[in-house]
Amino acid sequence: MAYITLRDVQLAFGGPALLDGANFTLERGERVCLIGRNGEGKSTLLKLIEGSLLPDHGEVLVQNGLTISMLAQDVPMDSGKVADIVADGAGEAAEVLKQYHTASDACVLGDMAACERMGDLQHKLDQLDGWTLENKVNTILGKMGLDPDADLADLSGGRKRRVLLARALLTQPDVLLLDEPTNHLDVESIEWLEKFLLEQNNLTLLFISHDRSFVDRLATRIVELDRGTLRSFEGNYSRYIELKAQQLEAEEKQNALFDKKLAEEETWIRQGIKARRTRNEGRVRALKALREESKARRFQQGKVNMGVQEAQRSGKLVFDIEHLSVQYGDQPLIKDFSALVMRGDRIGLVGDNGVGKTTLIKAILGDIEHTGTVKTGTQLEVAYFDQLRNQLELEKSVAANVSEGSDFVDVNGQRRHIYSYLQDFLFSPERARTPVKALSGGERNRILLAKLLLKPSNLIVMDEPTNDLDMVTLELLEDMLAEYKGTLLLISHDRAFMDNVVTSTWVFDGKGGIAEYIGGYQDYLLQRPDEKVVDQKADVKKAQAKAEADKLAAEAAPKKVKLSYKDQRELEQLPAEIESLETEQSELSAKLADGSWFLKDADAATQASQRLAEIDELLLEKLERWDELENMSKG
Repeated sequence: MAYITLRDVQLAFGGPALLDGANFTLERGERVCLIGRNGEGKSTLLKLIEGSLLPDHGEVLVQNGLTISMLAQDVPMDSGKVADIVADGAGEAAEVLKQYHTASDACVLGDMAACERMGDLQHKLDQLDGWTLENKVNTILGKMGLDPDADLADLSGGRKRRVLLARALLTQPDVLLLDEPTNHLDVESIEWLEKFLLEQNNLTLLFISHDRSFVDRLATRIVELDRGTLRSFEGNYSRYIELKAQQLEAEEKQNALFDKKLAEEETWIRQGIKARRTRNEGRVRALKALREESKARRFQQGKVNMGVQEAQRSGKLVFDIEHLSVQYGDQPLIKDFSALVMRGDRIGLVGDNGVGKTTLIKAILGDIEHTGTVKTGTQLEVAYFDQLRNQLELEKSVAANVSEGSDFVDVNGQRRHIYSYLQDFLFSPERARTPVKALSGGERNRILLAKLLLKPSNLIVMDEPTNDLDMVTLELLEDMLAEYKGTLLLISHDRAFMDNVVTSTWVFDGKGGIAEYIGGYQDYLLQRPDEKVVDQKADVKKAQAKAEADKLAAEAAPKKVKLSYKDQRELEQLPAEIESLETEQSELSAKLADGSWFLKDADAATQASQRLAEIDELLLEKLERWDELENMSKG
């Protein structure tokens, strides 16, 4: 039997059904990603499986004895000791253990009633196996690198999510439900989460995510929620894209045939009296059925229609940044950063949360104080996308936020009604009149995009634009930015989005330093100094020094040559071979140093990078062999 089964599940909240006869199975060991457009009902489906919601019709079957834990989408702002918050995941046992400790403290102070309660609580803890809870909590916190005594309120968003994950995993669930686990996490935290989940043996996952890199690495199957129906696609996200295109093509052909048949029957019925003959009653009933089917048919939600309004070209130089530094109290956030930003550059900013990415943007734009200089180019028109959505007035409607009170907006020189413009961003007139506070995170991001793209610009600054956007809208945003003729400064933790949009990357090291790399995130990974390679080079130097010392010692001591002719020849040739490898290593390192080779010939540069790793291995092998032959020659 499957772990979880949905049979003909129906669920609606007044509008079109979120689940309309949905069927689904989850087998042991699967890692299934649930995807779909914003508002389709993905989070609702997880709540059905968790048991906090019940379907209107149909069945949600869970295998007997199965334990399910859920990591919610929202990160709490509450304070509290990390160990206590994680222990709450054990339910009743955690509560009884707390009561026992409270009673114990009171008993020590002479409260006899508390002393009596301790006996009952101790018996309950024996039944619930509560005595091992504290050990379990400390074990899982150690595994996740969390301080049990830390206060949740003092932790970063990524650390808070680790705490919630620890709580969800404390009871060793058979199935873990994750709702947008990568939202607001930095790249390092996302990669840690990927690695951690892949290492959990026998853990079955059902997760919602719009992070394509995360989905590609983790998912064994994609399930799409589309117009109330669940469709399964084997493989990762890249495979899903291929299969989905085929499915949509087939659906389009089927709809065209249906529409043709309906049109033919509608023409026939209008012929008059012939249609009411007895022998044609069946055809009349069939037409009625076709009409009902046409009314019930749900079309796929449209795509956002976005286009940027470009201002006149800026000067060739956009920013000349020299020795820029920013202090936060006594802590240096950015130290001595210099860079040139030219017209048409698309720059991505990468680093952990809190390292100063947004601060750097604000310093460059002159919004905060800094040392050093920033020379700004001519004719700059800036459009700014704020990750905190501070530009939105929550009490006002969508239309009022975008048009600032006007009924019309100017789009590339054409006057359009605000409702017409907002339909390009999937807001119906009714939804356009809704207060922003009532909308989802994805809808708020679409409002910001609609507002941002009304402003003519030649410099777009985007701070985390991808949070909460569905994959289709993400890809459309990518296409728009790829065609943008102006300059782009982008902060994002979405690795696939960065790879598809930016031409260079500024990487923050968390100590105030910022390094520039050519290309996107994957290009940065290829170019960054590899700690293992650095360690190998150190080992090579040590081995070389040792070999030189041994050689000098061997020359001073009486030699006893016990090598064969072949080994002697190998020993004589090894120094020249090692020198040749070191020369090649030095030349390749020099060529790859500034990253320009990757821009001119990415394939050749990648091969050169791989060759460097091979040289490191060869050097170690040859130095070890040299040492071995030297020792043999000494007898």
